[in-house]
Amino acid sequence: MSVKYIVMDIKDNCATALEDIEEGEEVDYNGIKFKINQPIPLGHKFAINDIKQEKFIKKYGQRIGIATENIKLGDWIHTHNIISYYLKEVLNQ
Repeated sequence: MSVKYIVMDIKDNCATALEDIEEGEEVDYNGIKFKINQPIPLGHKFAINDIKQEKFIKKYGQRIGIATENIKLGDWIHTHNIISYYLKEVLNQ
């Protein structure tokens, strides 16, 4: 079994797919096994824990986005459920 994702930093709450991951596929992150809820395309992110609406999406140990809805463990993270942290900061200036 090949590793299909990478987590960049221990502070991250998302993983990045290193290849397409199918809906329903089981992944194991640090001994926690869960299923992927939607297809995850290569290079896209998925949640490695539940993320509540308005909480930060963290990748590389940094804030990269803000959840616009509750995101469940195994959910695809993309423009349909987050806003860019950088964009929100620019818009608030």
